[in-house]
Amino acid sequence: MADYTLDVSGLNCPMPLLKTKKTLEDVPAGETLEIITTDPGAPADLESFCQQTGHELVESSSEDSVYRIVIRRRAA
Repeated sequence: MADYTLDVSGLNCPMPLLKTKKTLEDVPAGETLEIITTDPGAPADLESFCQQTGHELVESSSEDSVYRIVIRRRAA
């Protein structure tokens, strides 16, 4: 179970990534953010985002065209 949840279902690229970036600013270091999205490009976008920023991609899964991504915010 993640510490915070962001539901961006129904939004298309680049909105899931932009909203994730904005929301992560308010997530304390070391805590997790679960992103729920229907955008099929979001998992790859968020994986790349984590690689570039140092956040940890904890989990990425999909079921019935709904994608669930969990990111742990990097230490400050």
